[in-house]
Amino acid sequence: MPNFTVAAKVIGVSLALLGSSLVSAPAGAQNFPITAGQKATATQVAQAGVPVSELAANAPERYTVKRGDTLWAISGMFLKSAWRWPELWGMNLADIRNPHLIYPGQTLYLERLNGRATLRSRPAGSENAPLDTVRVSPRTRIELLASDALPTLKSHLIEPFLAEPVIVDENGLSLAPRIVAAQDGRVLLTRGDRAYARGQGAAVLLDAPGQKQKAYRVFRNATPLKDPVTAEILGYEAQYVGKALLVRGESTQASVDKDGKPRTDIIPATIDIVAAKEEMRVGDRLLPEPPPQLLSYAPRAPQNPVNARIVSVYGSAVVNAAQNQVVVINLGTRDGIESGHVLAILKDGARLIDKTDAARPELKLPDERNGLLMVFLTFEKLSYALVLDITDGVKVGDRLVNPR
Repeated sequence: MPNFTVAAKVIGVSLALLGSSLVSAPAGAQNFPITAGQKATATQVAQAGVPVSELAANAPERYTVKRGDTLWAISGMFLKSAWRWPELWGMNLADIRNPHLIYPGQTLYLERLNGRATLRSRPAGSENAPLDTVRVSPRTRIELLASDALPTLKSHLIEPFLAEPVIVDENGLSLAPRIVAAQDGRVLLTRGDRAYARGQGAAVLLDAPGQKQKAYRVFRNATPLKDPVTAEILGYEAQYVGKALLVRGESTQASVDKDGKPRTDIIPATIDIVAAKEEMRVGDRLLPEPPPQLLSYAPRAPQNPVNARIVSVYGSAVVNAAQNQVVVINLGTRDGIESGHVLAILKDGARLIDKTDAARPELKLPDERNGLLMVFLTFEKLSYALVLDITDGVKVGDRLVNPR
């Protein structure tokens, strides 16, 4: 087998370019959206870096990306504000062309010069260093790097909520197909059971021969979600109880009754329960399984001023939210809220009497920042958000504003 003389450092550059090229690959890599604003900010930062004052106090001089890392954690490691995603991306713009595609094994080097900071994938001065020559034999290895790309956040914190909660309007659940009967007269249904369901109007359950089985989520109850300030009902949160597959669509059948008169029998659809969070029962509703969503988010502050409130904490028995829990906020797509928006949680300042003043006036202390949350699922008037970090419990009615 022939030998080839190559420069070891050129190999490193080639691998970096290979990682970047996967961004546009049709298979094995996902092309996540990058806004024009993010790209403009990144380009500016790539040219000038960020002020040293914006670095985290304990920002490392170098860091090697490890499996299990998240882009949020790495951003927070170098910057005071982890949501300032374009700045982190901009500092790497020459080598990391897509902020969603950073891989274990990459080493990041922090440089400080003239009051500015930049983050590179090679140490300073390495561009002009003499190349070390090594002799290697050609080998072939195929590896899909995109499957190892770091997630923005720990995906297991969000994935269940992309499948479970759903916001509907007042009639959204009442008009959905419903379970009408179970096999053998059963009252409760769980995974592996067969049941029967009917739709109405445009929501009739029909199968499509030759196509993949239709999947449905099963819901119960529609709890109204009210704005803590105006008391307006912004939507109804349906309780997820399981998942079902459509086996046969509903139909009708001609027959005769006991008196010999012709009649038309209504044949409900047949469904199989394939997943159960809780036991299901007659009357529970079916909604079509939505297409899978890309589990990648670019954390960023909203461009416009935000003044929002927490409407509810996900989970009927939960009063206060802790870190990594999900909450519902009273703004949605109609208010310009998008997945990835990061908001600061404010703790209401206490009211007290000024004992130093003879008049004893009542004071309202300033609201203080209590933590951060990130929106990951939006509806028209409401959004779901993940509590990223807090110093105290988060409760319904807490105010949300742009992070600073």
